[in-house]
Amino acid sequence: MFLKSIKFQPYPLLSFLFLYGFRQLKKKKKTKVHAYFPARLEPCTLITNKRGFGITAPVSYLLLLPVLKSSTSHRENPKLSITSQLPPSQMGSQEFSLFQTSPHKRSLLHRAPSLIADGFLFVGGAAMALSLVWALISFINPSSTFDTIITYDNTPQGPDLGYDPPEPTFYDDPNLSYSVGEAIKNWDDKRREWLRVHPSFGVGDRIVLVTGSQPSVCKNPVGDHLQLRLFKNKVDYCRFHGCEVFYNNVLLDPKGTGFWAKYPILRAAMVAHPEAEWIYWVDSDAIFTDMEFKVPLEKYKDHNLVVHGWWHMVKQQSWTSVNAGVFLIRNCQWSLEFIDEWASMGPQGPAKEKWGETQKSLLKDKLYPGSDDQSALIYLLLKQRQKWGDKVYLESEYNFQSYWLGVVDGLDNITKGYMEVDREMGKLRRRHAEKVSEFYGEMREQNMKDKGMWRENVRRPFVTHFTGCEPCSGDYNPTYTWEDCWNGMQKALNFADNQVLRRYGFVHPDLLNSSLVTPLPFDFPA
Repeated sequence: MFLKSIKFQPYPLLSFLFLYGFRQLKKKKKTKVHAYFPARLEPCTLITNKRGFGITAPVSYLLLLPVLKSSTSHRENPKLSITSQLPPSQMGSQEFSLFQTSPHKRSLLHRAPSLIADGFLFVGGAAMALSLVWALISFINPSSTFDTIITYDNTPQGPDLGYDPPEPTFYDDPNLSYSVGEAIKNWDDKRREWLRVHPSFGVGDRIVLVTGSQPSVCKNPVGDHLQLRLFKNKVDYCRFHGCEVFYNNVLLDPKGTGFWAKYPILRAAMVAHPEAEWIYWVDSDAIFTDMEFKVPLEKYKDHNLVVHGWWHMVKQQSWTSVNAGVFLIRNCQWSLEFIDEWASMGPQGPAKEKWGETQKSLLKDKLYPGSDDQSALIYLLLKQRQKWGDKVYLESEYNFQSYWLGVVDGLDNITKGYMEVDREMGKLRRRHAEKVSEFYGEMREQNMKDKGMWRENVRRPFVTHFTGCEPCSGDYNPTYTWEDCWNGMQKALNFADNQVLRRYGFVHPDLLNSSLVTPLPFDFPA
């Protein structure tokens, strides 16, 4: 028997040998083909003889050992049969034989060698074509790699902040005004057109949270410190839930002072953020005390203004029936017109003194003689309900905002209740990235609902509003002391901050001590 061994490396030559070998296979009618993957691959070797060949190749190539002999010659010269050289334990094993047929019974499997040969002929041709292309590219550019040849989709996900299309939008109108009282017509169409030419922003319930403080330094010695912490609280909440924050500390309308300062800001924010569906106004002295709670925007899909309040108290003409310090307002034509009407009862309007008297006569429990925005809102809900009322949602099913005096003394007990829930449910104790906090918040909320704990004074209040404390000016309501306000704000801020710090592995053990933090052990509070 004549044997010849050739060492080689180029992949195109391997492909050629595949093609040549299986072309020879197709010419044989009685052929046994045994194919297997060797346990240990060696450098590529070609072995040929008069009637057959075998190839041992790198990992990507199958070892093919066809024995091109008739059944008679195979029996006469078993040395040429590869299977006869295998250990007895592997003789006839399915692991080494692609197919086995009985010589006494014909079946469709008799055609298998030809089908296998055709399959390998196709694979070999494809491999040779790819090898030739790769060799050509490598010859032209020796430094070529798959990364330089194959391109990947690197399209950024989310809004494209680095491009503004040249198509004209409402911003190109020289008559556009950001100020209250300057009418904007067809705002819904203008927003829709802007979103059309900025498709990366899509359509969704984006929120821009708007808050602010006075332009000057606080008179209260600790006022600026409190303003910083109050602002941090709002930034933390928006970081949890993906909303943006606009903090304003200038008067956009010199006449709009005090609580009337918010309406020029809201109008400007709507025009500046056509991508936002909702503008969320939160007074500077309001604190998010449930950092995990997500506003149920789907609930308000048919409304344009969401305020904490009760319709039955509005009908009773009570000044406390609503609170205008925290509210959601949709970015739409209805809201622009409503803000203009609302603000017209303040110093920006022509008859501030008249409106103060009108409001005082309408609301018997109103304490202040002048016109204020809360009284103005109640007036619109009472006197112009047919025009505005259907689009106003007075939220009372959860603590959209809570009066601080009824909240702060119970925060320690609320903390203990939540710790008990976490002890019972191991998933809630799992450490996780801050970015996925919303997932765990929804899980915790559902668990508390299932246990009947989703009720006032047991669940966390969503927003705690320190109405009457005036942390910047220090002109607090004489009904309570400044110490009450200070301690209450410390407890509420640290209560909220603990929900943030827990993501970083720390906690305030004492809600009245803002400086002290301790590390949390693993699996807290198991």
